[in-house]
Amino acid sequence: MSLFAGTQFYQEPKCERCGLLEVDCQCPPEVPERKLINPAKQTARIRKEKRRKGKTVTVIRGLMAEDNDFPKLLKLLKNKCGSGGSIQEDTIEIQGDCRDQVAIHLSAIGFKTKIDS
Repeated sequence: MSLFAGTQFYQEPKCERCGLLEVDCQCPPEVPERKLINPAKQTARIRKEKRRKGKTVTVIRGLMAEDNDFPKLLKLLKNKCGSGGSIQEDTIEIQGDCRDQVAIHLSAIGFKTKIDS
């Protein structure tokens, strides 16, 4: 309850963006902007791993999921490598042995890369 509620001086709260009463406001809720870390300050470790039934995947580690746009990065790498992939917690997996291609494309974006055996 506000200080002037019920008196002649009471004014209902208004939206700061559109100026309408908060009851009538149609503004979408504000989404806080995420701060992404500069790619030059991160090192992506790229390695090949075997999965069930002998399937090979290229795994990218060393990047923090909260500080990067993983879905956008995954889409770019899948398109450039011409294969499928997925996000698993703090790793990106690309189907097949694409270590060299992934390293080239991540370097082009600005990431430091290290290919592990």
